[in-house]
Amino acid sequence: MRTSQPIVVLMGCAAIGGATGAGVAAGLGGGPAATTTTIRQATPGAAEIATAPAAALSAQEVYRRASASVVFIRAQVSGPSNSPFGGMSQGEATGSGFVVSKSGLIVTNAHVVDNATSITVQLSGAGAQTAQLVGKDDSTDVALLRIDPAGHTLKPLTFANSGAVQVGDAAYAIGNPYGLDHTLTTGVVSATQRRIDAPNGFSISGVIQTDAALNPGNSGGPLLDGQARVIGINSQIETGSGQPGASGGGNVGIGFAVPSNTVSRVVTQLEAS
Repeated sequence: MRTSQPIVVLMGCAAIGGATGAGVAAGLGGGPAATTTTIRQATPGAAEIATAPAAALSAQEVYRRASASVVFIRAQVSGPSNSPFGGMSQGEATGSGFVVSKSGLIVTNAHVVDNATSITVQLSGAGAQTAQLVGKDDSTDVALLRIDPAGHTLKPLTFANSGAVQVGDAAYAIGNPYGLDHTLTTGVVSATQRRIDAPNGFSISGVIQTDAALNPGNSGGPLLDGQARVIGINSQIETGSGQPGASGGGNVGIGFAVPSNTVSRVVTQLEAS
């Protein structure tokens, strides 16, 4: 059980007028060679179970395989935030996300797009484009966006079985901390089966804890294993500041990610709704 230390979400916020806020994320990875079960997003709305040897990749190879699938998200927001970790009445929220379908589906945290009046997504090596909110689930902090795939070669990331993650597995997080796009941080899985509070106060179980560095702007980015598969969405960190959601809260080596098994299930439901 997680102790009641200060928590902050992994979202970057910039209030109109130039003031900045903070939020953060977490990451994780895979371990030594073994046979593991993975959940692959084959076609929109369909999850395919496949068994394959889990040969560990280098950090460079994980980044090479996954970085182009990570996106930078900006949301123009208006009205009070639904997040107990801090919000704003008006301004711009920033975060990360990742492609899960060649048809243009993108996953991020629900708190990144909370009360958004417009959302833009920037793909690797491409300009920003408007995104549609397909749906979001505040109870799991998962949101699903859609962009027009025309003119882009989208490379979906694969969901792994988060239930097979073990303490000590390698952890890789890719995101946009403080607007520094496509930043890679590495670490290990520090603990499994943690529990955190969603933006609406609902308890999220099976959460993965990692020491991979996560900072404001990492929210919604992928938590990757040693085969460049998604095992979670980077969502929150302990700040040690005594002020949950406080502006300027940064990484202290304790981050949390919503597990991929939960994310995959919610994404399928949101797409079908």
